[in-house]
Amino acid sequence: MPAPNEAMLISGGKNSKGASPFRVVTGHGAFVMPVFRKVRFLTLAMCEAEVTEVCVTKQAIALTVRAVIAFKVGNDTESIVNAGQRFLSDQDQMSVLTGRIFAGHLRSIIGSMTVEEIITERQKLATEVLDGSAVEMAKIGLTVDALQIQSIDDMKLGYIAAMAAPHNAAIQRDAQIAQAVANKTAAEAEQESQRTQAEYARQTSVVQARYRAEVEAAQAQAAQAGPLAQARAQQEVIDARTELAQREAELRQQQLVAEVIKPADAEAERIRILAVAEAEKMRIQAEAAASHNRVALDRMLIDQLPQIVKEAGRGLSGANVNILNGADGLGEMAAGLVGQGLSILDSVKRGLSTPPAPAAAPEENGQVVPKPGELTAG
Repeated sequence: MPAPNEAMLISGGKNSKGASPFRVVTGHGAFVMPVFRKVRFLTLAMCEAEVTEVCVTKQAIALTVRAVIAFKVGNDTESIVNAGQRFLSDQDQMSVLTGRIFAGHLRSIIGSMTVEEIITERQKLATEVLDGSAVEMAKIGLTVDALQIQSIDDMKLGYIAAMAAPHNAAIQRDAQIAQAVANKTAAEAEQESQRTQAEYARQTSVVQARYRAEVEAAQAQAAQAGPLAQARAQQEVIDARTELAQREAELRQQQLVAEVIKPADAEAERIRILAVAEAEKMRIQAEAAASHNRVALDRMLIDQLPQIVKEAGRGLSGANVNILNGADGLGEMAAGLVGQGLSILDSVKRGLSTPPAPAAAPEENGQVVPKPGELTAG
């Protein structure tokens, strides 16, 4: 029974005569007579052939071309029969023959192309080689899956390097420009980063300094809080004591006014009133002694009594007298003034009970002329 990548070729017997010398079996087994039939196996697996060939281009420049060909026996019966007839006894010859076929086609195709075309159009080269070898490969029962041009070398002539020089220079120039731009961009980015870091550092320093100042101010305020509170408390005590002292001084002044000054003023006013009354009494006595008219004297005293009381009241009007019991005190004060006036009147009357002897008045034209200040009856 053949493997999945093998073809079983059965030869011999009556079936061996005809167009195909083999009976091809793939994918399943078959009954074979041991004596009359012979079985062989042909690989259908992928094979590889390498080609390294010196080829001359259209410009007469020799190039060493290295290629790799991936091929296998075709899956159809005709390809298997063709390959079996050629390679069944030595299947390694498939790689050798394939390499030779492709070497010839490579020389032929490269001879019709320039170095520039070969370098820049490798896929075109591979396609033309495949197309040129397809018929020959089919005749021997092989199919090509892939052709890869691996390398092209001018054998140190320097043509490919010279051809690439302008491109290399342009590429290097562009690379240098790109590198310069990249360096400039990197330098600008680095400078921007440094400026940003410096700005952040400055802001951080400012914030830290502000925080330190606030902390120090808070600490200083906290340290001064106790002494300030104590000083305020002491100041409040001093203010309270000062206010108390002022109130006590005002109270002592009020007491002094009430106990000493006002009584003294009242006593002085009383003495003045008595002096006025005494003077008035002397005047009345003199007038009474001059007139010897008791009735007129009594009437005069009665008429003068309101004036005396009025004078006494006027004297007290200027004094600062505190009346402690309201209306009753005011009535008592008025009654006292009236009683004082009556007392003065009684004193005057008692003093007039023994009048002095009047002096003889001079006469003028047969009439008595009174002295200045005397009263006449009539």
